[in-house]
Amino acid sequence: MTRRTLTPALVIDVAAALADRDGFDAIVVSAVAEKLGVRSASLYGHVRDRQAILAGVQKLAMNELADTIGAAIAGRSRAEALFAMGEAQRRYARERPGCWESLQRRAEVGVPQSDESSRVATLALAVLRGYGLADHDAVHAVRVAGAAIGGFIGLERTGAFDHRDHDVEESWRRTIDMLDGAFASWGAAA
Repeated sequence: MTRRTLTPALVIDVAAALADRDGFDAIVVSAVAEKLGVRSASLYGHVRDRQAILAGVQKLAMNELADTIGAAIAGRSRAEALFAMGEAQRRYARERPGCWESLQRRAEVGVPQSDESSRVATLALAVLRGYGLADHDAVHAVRVAGAAIGGFIGLERTGAFDHRDHDVEESWRRTIDMLDGAFASWGAAA
């Protein structure tokens, strides 16, 4: 087997894959080193510590999520864009469960100020801009949308909806419709 050249990006990619397989808490230096076939000490020439790896996974996840959201919302506005943004997040949570989980945690040092974080925030603001919200209201609207969409995804992922016969997709559509109505009236009030 050919040994791969260690780089910070490779360490983060392997950590992200580990998180997707075993959960975000599975990211520990020794596990990442084992997946790479090296000793833990070898990683420290490429990443500062576990927190740097966790931050790297969060940034990677934000970048991937921004790509997914950007492609989904292109050419859409208001309810269509809101639905597309939510669907993009649901899809990402299914496809990259450990990376999604990383975004549901407190951001590591430097992540909130990162370009990756800015990309996601800019896309969310772009979706909500279609509602005519004042700038000072847009931040609150992004938080409301994030809480509703993230909360729904979180409950769905833990199986909280599995014990009812009611259609989860109908609940999802109603959640987006509720947000759309709230943002439309919020924007009209502005």
